[in-house]
Amino acid sequence: MSSDIDRRPIPEHAEVLVVGAGPGGSAAAAHAATAGHDVVLLDAATFPRDKTCGDGLTPRAVAELDHLGLGTYLDDRPRIDGLHLHGWGAQQRVRWPSGHFPGHGSAVSRMELDDAIRELAVARGARMVQGHKAVDVTMSGGRIAEVVVEGPDGRRPITVRDVIVADGVRSGLGKALGREWHRDTAYGVAARAYVPSGRADDPWMGSHLELRGPDGALLPGYGWVFPLGDVAPGPLGELSGGVLNVGVGALATSKRPAHMALRPILEHYARMVGDEWAITGTPFRLTSALLPMGGAVSGVAGPNWMLIGDAAACVNPLNGEGIDYALETGRLAVELLDDTRRSPDHTGRWRDILVEHYGLAFSAARRLAGVLTVPQAVPTLGRPGIRSASLMSLVVRVMGNLITPDDADLVARAWRTAGRVSSRVDHRPPFQ
Repeated sequence: MSSDIDRRPIPEHAEVLVVGAGPGGSAAAAHAATAGHDVVLLDAATFPRDKTCGDGLTPRAVAELDHLGLGTYLDDRPRIDGLHLHGWGAQQRVRWPSGHFPGHGSAVSRMELDDAIRELAVARGARMVQGHKAVDVTMSGGRIAEVVVEGPDGRRPITVRDVIVADGVRSGLGKALGREWHRDTAYGVAARAYVPSGRADDPWMGSHLELRGPDGALLPGYGWVFPLGDVAPGPLGELSGGVLNVGVGALATSKRPAHMALRPILEHYARMVGDEWAITGTPFRLTSALLPMGGAVSGVAGPNWMLIGDAAACVNPLNGEGIDYALETGRLAVELLDDTRRSPDHTGRWRDILVEHYGLAFSAARRLAGVLTVPQAVPTLGRPGIRSASLMSLVVRVMGNLITPDDADLVARAWRTAGRVSSRVDHRPPFQ
């Protein structure tokens, strides 16, 4: 399918141009095509392609895939019941809490997941353009009139009505449109690799809250082990069979940057968990990424464009999770598009939607994440915390993005209160 699509001429016009075919962009394209819009989905890569990620799917992400029409896609994928948390000589197994979302998560490599959602968008009518990058825009009356696309044959314009920007953490097109990333709040650095394993069908995600380097020094981060199940030959290239995604992440701010050599830390962590997770080989496909988090960007929308997913820093500030937010913002952006005739300027409306859905949680989470960048804060909070089942249940709920505005229990009310207090003292609230 990809080779046939790649030979098609670049479209001259799109009602809706979606820039970036990751989970958020492809989900937006699928929703928009289903709603009857003429959609072009553009990506600089040729699929399938790899993406630095933990590959974990929270129950919130599972719910969004089901909403998209891909619920059965996960039937033969790992069913993850919760997190197995470790640290300071203690451990807790915490199931995903019941509530508005399914009681299980999953894990799928981004090489496979992104391609599956992209193919769904194409099947629903989106026109796919691969191997072409959006590099500039032509404006008319404050609106995007054309998006300039660069590919092997040079540059060409695509005239547009609306643009959904889903080109990832660096967001080149977003930057051209005025997007600015503010690093004074917490951001993430992370690295991941794949390893062969005899426990790739385990129903638990491993998470080590006490991360140490090869020299034994405590680091301001955490490690993860996510089981991917049996991987078919081809998607990951180097092997088939049981595979784990193993990774390490750290929090940082402009005042306290994370000076970490991620590769040796990741290799050390893989050795550390090797026996527990029946790892049978060395890590491969080691990649790293920098993550804006918690809505720490401004310029998320204009009269006829919106930034979604990672481009809008819709990433959990405590653990770097963003697939669920990407899928969700893709759907919300298309819902706003359907109001275009009534109110054609997205600038304030899209920012308000992001704030309404994520503002309180992002403000509270990134303030806590900022605290965790302070030396000794992690052991001070983590050592007693790992021994409390109720506190770890709260941690899993927050890290899994599983508290919603509709939740009325004590924990949810307390978390929203913390968000409101935090928002009042934010010198730059999320998405501002």
